Amino acid sequence: MPARAQQPRDVRVKESGGLMLTQRIEDLWELHPSFDVVVNCAALGSRQLVGDLKIFPVKGQLLNVQAPWVKHFIRDGSGLTYIYPGASNVTLGGSRQEGDWNLSPDAEISKDILSRCCALEPSLQGAWDIKEKVGLRPYRAGIRLQIEVLARDGQRLPVVHHYGHGSGGFSLHWGTALEAARLLSECVQALRTPAPKSKM
Repeated sequence: MPARAQQPRDVRVKESGGLMLTQRIEDLWELHPSFDVVVNCAALGSRQLVGDLKIFPVKGQLLNVQAPWVKHFIRDGSGLTYIYPGASNVTLGGSRQEGDWNLSPDAEISKDILSRCCALEPSLQGAWDIKEKVGLRPYRAGIRLQIEVLARDGQRLPVVHHYGHGSGGFSLHWGTALEAARLLSECVQALRTPAPKSKM
């Protein structure tokens, strides 16, 4: 997600009394006992962090171009070819390469994207200032949205896993974030509820 899109969220967290920390960890248990509950949004990092080998990258490549006359969104039936005008440029896409970790642009893919988009909107042949962009989408057969309770030496650390949206993150994140928040509330409530005493 672009830094500009993240900034308002970060500001809202801080204004609500939240604390933003940047820290590298190898194991979620490193966060215990500093945190009572952890929400894992590590995406592709979850392969190493929690050993989830069901998540893998789908490399996506697109072009940002200057074509200020393009005002309408255009997308083909498969969704692989699209033209999205934005505030400062027009985004042309795209590509999907499963299991590819390479973050370098592929010139042949860029040519193919431009050709497909020009077939949908011929005026794009006059576009200029073409910039290639590459990203890795964190794909999983099903989004992981669940509670897992880690336990060591009699201590427990509830974890809400929330990752694996693939290319649907932009459209799905509001709904899954609400569900993750509900699961988080469930964990917090469980921590506040005293364990029943055994009757002996």
